[in-house]
Amino acid sequence: MSSKKKVVLAYSGGLDTSIIIPWLKENYDYEVIAVCVDVGQGSEIEAVREKAIKSGASKLYVEDVKEEFVEDYIFPTLKSGAMYEGKYLLGTSFARPLIAKKLVEIAHKEGADAIAHGATGKGNDQVRFELAIKALSPHMKVIAPWRIWNIKSREESVDYANARGIPIPVTKDHPYSMDRNIWHLSHEGSDLEDPWFTPDDSIYLMTVPPEKAPDKPTYVEIYFEKGVPKKINGVEYKPVALVEKLNTLGGENGVGIIDMVENRLVGMKSRGIYECPAGTILYTAHKELERLTLDRQTMFFKDMVANKYAQMVYDGLWYTPLKKALDAFVDSTQETVTGTVKLKLFKGNCSVHGTKSPYSLYNHEYATFGEDEVYNQQDAEGFINLFGLPLKVRALMEEKLEEEKNVMKRKIKAV
Repeated sequence: MSSKKKVVLAYSGGLDTSIIIPWLKENYDYEVIAVCVDVGQGSEIEAVREKAIKSGASKLYVEDVKEEFVEDYIFPTLKSGAMYEGKYLLGTSFARPLIAKKLVEIAHKEGADAIAHGATGKGNDQVRFELAIKALSPHMKVIAPWRIWNIKSREESVDYANARGIPIPVTKDHPYSMDRNIWHLSHEGSDLEDPWFTPDDSIYLMTVPPEKAPDKPTYVEIYFEKGVPKKINGVEYKPVALVEKLNTLGGENGVGIIDMVENRLVGMKSRGIYECPAGTILYTAHKELERLTLDRQTMFFKDMVANKYAQMVYDGLWYTPLKKALDAFVDSTQETVTGTVKLKLFKGNCSVHGTKSPYSLYNHEYATFGEDEVYNQQDAEGFINLFGLPLKVRALMEEKLEEEKNVMKRKIKAV
């Protein structure tokens, strides 16, 4: 049995983690245990099995956590309505605390002394990984090669890998940094670093370009129960299958392409293109169902909570008391968010075409523009008088001051 200390590496098989295995072996006297956490990377998972061992890892764990990811990370965030800076559906952000959780579990199982990750010193993921590790295993050592080694660019990373015969998924001619899971696919780096640059349609892997989507729209009905999506077009799906189905429907219709410049936690702006078909559909439907079932004050306050929630998830503050408290608030608001939303998917657009719920607060008898016997329109006069009283009092005050000013002017003129 080896007497070497062990380090658990968050391994994806991508460029950064591919070269970290030999780098750790060259610079530390550690046995490297690679851990690939499957949050829905798809075919990428198969490629890592043999590659990790060939790159120098002593062991590889492949942990399928897609079900946990959807149920305990995606759906709670969906219920909150959290959307970072009004656009980003947090696909990478909420995957990191789950990956870190699995890294900690395996590190404890293996008796490892350290956890390593491939996040750069410029990005958000280093914070997300390490805050989660601190919360779950406060004494665990963390190794972040990008903050230590002399490699300064993706081009140098490619050279490092080539010199050691390590196959890599990118080249100097196509050095996009991509992160894929069941919720989204992100594209960053290279020519996308110019916010004016328009990428070629070949960049899209989950969606078709909107202009190439079918000329006939697709209608879809989503049923929610207490804020959680359960059915598509009347058919019940398990959480993972439901997200996969909506990814297919949305992707076929060009829905879910998000191109944005965002504020990173570390202080700089970055540009990324995200493909998030299922997320776009579910966020649109969920928000519309809340419009029907939540009262005005709850909706207003929940929107404020959503902004805070999004910032916390983006910043890696998943395992915190405040996040737990916000989840409790969100869950209480979702007690009546049950019903069905009808959507139209057409050439990149996702629009609402109907909503119904047994908890609907929409009352036709009160809302109708036709004749009714339940609403006395004369009551509005007293409401307006009271609601507008502060405005009236202020206007009277200003009127009085203006009159006093005019009186003073007349007295001065008379002198």
